[in-house]
Amino acid sequence: MTRPNDEGDVSSLAYKYETIADSLRQDIKSGKYTPGELMPDQNKLAETFDTTRITIHKAIQLLIIEGMVYSKRGAGTFVRKDFGLTERRQETLVDKPLGTTQTNAGKKVTSKVLELQARLPTKREAEQLLIDEMDPVYVIRRTRYVDGKVWAYEHTIMPTSIVTLTKQVLEGSVYGYLEQHSGKKIAGSHRIISAARVTADDVAAMAATLNDPVLVINQISYMDDGQPFEVSESHFPYETSTVVADVQIH
Repeated sequence: MTRPNDEGDVSSLAYKYETIADSLRQDIKSGKYTPGELMPDQNKLAETFDTTRITIHKAIQLLIIEGMVYSKRGAGTFVRKDFGLTERRQETLVDKPLGTTQTNAGKKVTSKVLELQARLPTKREAEQLLIDEMDPVYVIRRTRYVDGKVWAYEHTIMPTSIVTLTKQVLEGSVYGYLEQHSGKKIAGSHRIISAARVTADDVAAMAATLNDPVLVINQISYMDDGQPFEVSESHFPYETSTVVADVQIH
């Protein structure tokens, strides 16, 4: 049987690799594949999901980034032996610009919208977003929750020309909505990770304790045409947050 071109048939097979990654992720979490176990090879998985090895490779790469599996040249793909040992701590993936909803696939992600307004950008914001100082931007502040627990407090600046935002959109996945309605794909982010002390805004947004530490991620994110679409600063509770970066040497 001739398989469709996963990379070319965007209308019918967009994000297929993400759907496959979701399926494999659930197989690992359910115990179908246990820590340390060798997973089926990519040819077998391609046959199982009726797709190409390229698509399977992209799905596996997502799981590697998430720290669920690792690949060993000549041996295959294995479930991480330490998978599940750090489940109690939320992991912030330093190299994954997918947003809270997709980072926490399979979990209940909700948002409390604290602010949505439009104004003119500051000179610095205009420079970062490659827009004119007379081009309006959204000011967005949200508290994000995962399975009912505070995940992060986000403050985002986004050009109004990118897409029309409403409170209802902000209560869901902005990244998903953006890709669906802009006709473009999110390509990446430049991130700076640091530590800071809890501010009055953090106290109000996350019920944090003033002057406690918080994990801070400042980022500028880009669409696949190279255009920046957001400047954001996210604060994560120190008690439950870690930064994860998997480094592979080939």
